[in-house]
Parts: sequence; C-alpha cells; structure tokens
Amino acid sequence: DEQTEQENTSGTEEETQSEEPSAEPVVVEFWHAMSGPHEEALKGFIEQFNSEHENITVEPMNQGSYDDLEQKIMAAAKAKTLPTLAQAVTNVVPEYIGNDFIAPLNDFIEDPEIGLSEEELADYVDVFQQSSSWDGTFYSLPFSKSTRVLYYNSGILEEHNLEVPETWADIRNISETVTADGVVGMGFENSYESEFQAILKQLGGTYIDEASNEATFASQEGMEAMTMIKDMIDEGIARTAGEDDYMSNPFGIGDVAMYIGSSAGIPHVASAAEGNIEWSTTTFPTLDGEAATTFAGNDIVMFNQAEEAEQKAAWEFMKFLTSPEVTADWSMQSGYLPVRYSAQELPEYQSFVEENPAYAAGSQQFDAGFFIARVQGGDAVRNIILEEMELILLDEKSVEQGLTDAQERANEALQK
Repeated sequence: DEQTEQENTSGTEEETQSEEPSAEPVVVEFWHAMSGPHEEALKGFIEQFNSEHENITVEPMNQGSYDDLEQKIMAAAKAKTLPTLAQAVTNVVPEYIGNDFIAPLNDFIEDPEIGLSEEELADYVDVFQQSSSWDGTFYSLPFSKSTRVLYYNSGILEEHNLEVPETWADIRNISETVTADGVVGMGFENSYESEFQAILKQLGGTYIDEASNEATFASQEGMEAMTMIKDMIDEGIARTAGEDDYMSNPFGIGDVAMYIGSSAGIPHVASAAEGNIEWSTTTFPTLDGEAATTFAGNDIVMFNQAEEAEQKAAWEFMKFLTSPEVTADWSMQSGYLPVRYSAQELPEYQSFVEENPAYAAGSQQFDAGFFIARVQGGDAVRNIILEEMELILLDEKSVEQGLTDAQERANEALQK
C-alpha cells in the first residue's frame, strides 16, 4: 500500500544518504532537447536533485532539436564520448539497442537495495512500461510523454449549439456546420501521420508489423483512413497547419474551430489563445465505437560506456525524475503526461486539473493508448509516409498509389 511504499522509499533514501559521504563525487552528464519553459522546468528538477545528493552532480547539456540530439549521440557512440544519460525519442531507442550502446536497466530495477519494488514498477503507466521494454528487458524509463488530444473552440461550438465532439462523425458534422468565411472547422498538424495511424488502428488495420519488421499500412483500412482525412481537406472543411508549422496559432486566433495535436502543446495554445478565444480539450475521437490514440514522446536512457559509479548515480536520477511528485510537477509545468498512476492521485495534481481542465484529456486515454511501432528505421518510415501523403493531398497521386509507393519505400528503409 501507499504508506508502506513511502516508508520503504524513505528507508532506502536514508540508507543511501548515510553511505554517500564516503562515496567519491560523481558527475552525470545528461544530454537533452528541451527548450523554453520545458528546459527551465527540467533545470529546476536537476537543481533540486543535486542539492539533495551531495556526491552526485547532474550536468544538463542542451543538444538542440531531437534530430540534433540523435545525430550527436550516434557520433559520440562512434567516438566513445557518450554522456551518462540522454533523453531519447521512443522510436530511436531500437537504433541504440541495435548498435549496443545503451545499458539494460533490469539489474538496477531488480536490485534489492536501490531498485524498484513490484508495487513501484506497477505504478508506471502500463502503456509506458510496454514502450520502455523489449521482451521483458527495460532499456529506458518514460519521461516526457504526450498523446494526441482534440482542441476545440468552446465559443464557436456554443454559438452553433453544438456538443463537444466524441466521434469522427461529430467532427465531420461540426466542421460542415461551422466552416464559413475565415473559419475552417477542423485542423490537422503537419505531422498528421499520427492521426492516420490512430484511424488505421480504429478501423482494425496495422501500420508496421513489429514481428516481421514490415510496413502494412497500404491496406484497405489504410486507404479508408487516408481517404477520410483527404475528403475533409478537399471539401474545405479541414486544413493542415501548412506554412503556420503548428496548428496552435491558427487555432488560438480563431481561424480553426478544432484540431488534433499533442497534449504537450497545451502551454503553446494557452499563450496563442489568450485574449482571443475560449477553448478546452477532449479525448481523441472514436470511430465505430473504437477508441485508439498514439502516445509519443521521450524516455531517459543510460549508456553502457559509463563507469559503474556513474551508472549507479544516473539510476538515482532516473528514479527521481520519474518519482510520483516530480512527474506530477513536470506534467503541471509542461503539458506532458504523468508517467505514474499515483501521480494523478496526488491532491496538488487533482486540484490543478480541476482548475485547468484542458490537462485532463491526455491521461483519460491511457487505456486507449498505443505506441508507434518501435523498429529500426521507424523514423525514416515516418518521413516517407509524410512525403507521400503530401503528394496525395496535392492530387499528384491517388490514395492507393501514394500509400502503395509509401509502403514499398518504407519496406526498403526497414530492410536496411
């Protein structure tokens, strides 16, 4: 139970602290790709951790974008100059495992002194546990996790006496009703392959078969999913972010009545919408009664080039960063999701969500959540499908041709 768990944890912390004075000081280099308010929040947690652990210093190093971070890690692995820890997008972790430079975490998790109890491990949200482990071996811990939510302009819905949408049929109906001069009903981010994947799953199709490492999205279900998105855009009742890059701005100024985007975009929407519109979020629309939405985001990985003392210190920091209090605080500051079930039960988190209901939709979808396929080459597949979808939307290719070409190209990338 929670009380015993708290006693256990405080017990371990006391033991660690009593051992620490004799330990040598350790520096843990931590590479990340957080910027703006997200980076400020992360720095705050690192300062807190450092002040509580006199012999451990975590040094954060911003590496730019996620792509920059990945490239620098690949280069550092070759040069044998990897940091101790890094943030890693879930779908690049297979590359790191395949190249054998990240440390499996099971020995730390199962360690009777510094590990996680069965209750603590079970407290990590199930969909995140699944995405951090391969055949029972954990290679990462979840950190900055997000899901897709539907943002909606409450003023526009009220004006037309419309209910908050729950299904794709509702989305179409609302979009047809509210699209008028200067307002488009529905918006899709430029990264709408996430929506394609979710609709595909709702229809019973698959995107990539992890077991055979093959792309399988150019199916009947795939064609239907792509046609659904394309029809709305062709009819002018939906649009993509296009040159706006992200949908938060057109939505925030009232040009788009609804859009699907990352839950981590909430702070951006809040600043774009301030003084312009009333808005909130709801869960991803269902299709024929089926709920499904993609979860994405970053994990924390530990590199096996680090010495044992560094790895032990890094493990302490990984536990700290994913502890219920810290993940709840991180969620409230960033819009990312709490990675522990108990974090959502904390009184401060619950009152925060009551005051800021837009934050509630993300964690209401844990049961419907699924992760994008974790395969080597997964990132290349994403870029391929976005390129081909663009050609489909421009009517340079039919839906069937575009998806068939995308699948062929994807399978070449996956076989590399």
